[in-house]
Amino acid sequence: MAAEITAQMIKDLRERTSAGMADCKKALVECAADMDKAAEYLRKKGIASADKKKTRIASEGTVVTYMHGSRIGVLAEINCETDFVARNADFQGFAKEIAVQIAAMSPQYVSQEEIPPAVLEKEKSIRLELAKTSGKPEAVIPKIVDGQIAKWAKEVCLLDQIWVKDPEGKKDIRALLTDLVAKTGENIRVRRFVRFEVGEGLEKRADDFVAEVQKQSGTT
Repeated sequence: MAAEITAQMIKDLRERTSAGMADCKKALVECAADMDKAAEYLRKKGIASADKKKTRIASEGTVVTYMHGSRIGVLAEINCETDFVARNADFQGFAKEIAVQIAAMSPQYVSQEEIPPAVLEKEKSIRLELAKTSGKPEAVIPKIVDGQIAKWAKEVCLLDQIWVKDPEGKKDIRALLTDLVAKTGENIRVRRFVRFEVGEGLEKRADDFVAEVQKQSGTT
């Protein structure tokens, strides 16, 4: 007997995933009304859709600015395909979230593809030397270093960072982007950004800015 799909279930799934009503209904039917499986079904569909759109030209968009008091400033360019989407509230909201993320988490690159080979090799050599003095068996050292580099890359690349406002601490920026691509039907990308902080590179007191952002957004 087929599971009953109610209007409330479709509404709840739409609010959870931002997918269209028809897509939500189809996902629930395909997943026998299991909300978690339906959400994952839509996420995979969104990723596939986003991958197909990556080659489409995205030359419209916005340059967003964000100031945290007078101490941290961010300038970021977010691209889309049409001026219509560039003016869309969801797109503008996403751009603002990206700027806040950059301010809070201080990424160095948009994605791992942007990490210069020389930087990657330097990071590997530093960790390799440390691993050699750890007393671990020589055979496992390469795996240890690879794991450390993978963790480091996720920390310094914007798209791989966990969204600072995600209450569950699981959703990364790439997933946030994929959701928007699925919702707008356009190729969207974070092209570039710069982050300025007063006294950057100078000795100063430590502040927990991440906790501050989470407190302001109600995620702590």
